[in-house]
Amino acid sequence: MPSKAPYVVFGYGSLIFKPPPNVISQVPGFLKGYVRRFSQKSHDHRGTPENPGRVVTLIHKEDWDHFSASDAFPDEDVVLGIAYTINPLYESEVRDYLDYREKDGYTLETLDVYTIEDGIDKVIVHNAYCYVGRPHNPSFVGSEPLGDLADRIWRSVGPSGRNKDYLYQLAESVRKLAPASFDSHLFALEDRVRELDDKNSNETQVQ
Repeated sequence: MPSKAPYVVFGYGSLIFKPPPNVISQVPGFLKGYVRRFSQKSHDHRGTPENPGRVVTLIHKEDWDHFSASDAFPDEDVVLGIAYTINPLYESEVRDYLDYREKDGYTLETLDVYTIEDGIDKVIVHNAYCYVGRPHNPSFVGSEPLGDLADRIWRSVGPSGRNKDYLYQLAESVRKLAPASFDSHLFALEDRVRELDDKNSNETQVQ
């Protein structure tokens, strides 16, 4: 009788810096055919129902092209993340935990996780589980101008903390995963929000 496949979850957002419980191993990797964008409303973690923040979701590249022909960020951006293998004794418990944590519009999908060996892309995890905010979910907001998005993130706060701290932690975590990583949307957004920090700090000092 074949053994049951391990329960592996791919994290590309807060799961990178706040991993799930009962992890027995983890490996960094990247995805093909997806983009990572701050296109998901957060009513329950980094915002409120009245003033939702913005968190990342994965969008199939072909879907994103339909939503954002004006997206200024290059197609070669890489979605880096971490594949976590969960202790099989706690699989059901962790599934319930993640289903609740990612309840605000996310759908569970399976996808392949890649690495590069000797200059060649290689699948390191087949059919890892991943929470994706599909375009038809009610929390999906699509493409927003970078300045508007930065302002929303800078101002938003929810039960899990400030929205901008989520952005900063994610950007720093992606850099640590691969210092040469190329996620121009993430890093451009980080720069815009830090500019708002600096602007507010200067205005406060003048007052």
